[in-house]
Amino acid sequence: MTKEELKKALRVYGVTNREVLASGISLEEAVSEAIRGGATMIQLREKELETKQGENVRPEWKELALRILAICREHRVPLLIDDDVALAREIDADGVHVGQSDQSCREARAILGEDKIIGVTAKTLEQALLAQEAGADYLGSGAIFGTKTKKDAVPMTKDMLKTITDAVEIPVVAIGGITCDNVSGLEETGVAGVAVISGLFAGQNIAENAKKLRKAVSKFHAAAV
Repeated sequence: MTKEELKKALRVYGVTNREVLASGISLEEAVSEAIRGGATMIQLREKELETKQGENVRPEWKELALRILAICREHRVPLLIDDDVALAREIDADGVHVGQSDQSCREARAILGEDKIIGVTAKTLEQALLAQEAGADYLGSGAIFGTKTKKDAVPMTKDMLKTITDAVEIPVVAIGGITCDNVSGLEETGVAGVAVISGLFAGQNIAENAKKLRKAVSKFHAAAV
């Protein structure tokens, strides 16, 4: 995947969390609806199932991941796995996203190879520059609007987000509390896209949420041309 292709794939980056789904909606249905509405990349992030270092991948975790991977492959949407490099390798996912306290970008690259997408969480300019140097393909930076799904998330100003996007050559996605109502406020930050959990997957209108997010992000990309 070229850098320009990756930028487009990052525009509406759906990050899963079964805890935010409305009653009666399965994760498979939620991901399908998100993609139908315009999600361009999916990250499978289910913390209670993820493999800890030294452990084997749990069968139920692998089975869920394979079902989500099949949906993504059918629609030609990349699937990344949150933190779990072992699972990403085992199911041949498109890549992995690692945080600051998880396996390093270099370790993930050594395990997964050069053709996989590796994203890194960067909450500061220093972290962003180090991640780029380590070979990250993209950065996830925030929490730009605060977030309920990560209780320890530290808010990031739009000015800091712009500082990071200006300083690195790899794409950056904004994370943290992003919704259809506030996404337009990121227009001048230079981000390639937005990573969204509740703002996409909560409620009954997942496809509509994705459509609105896609339209908003496309609009501020068009304004930057």
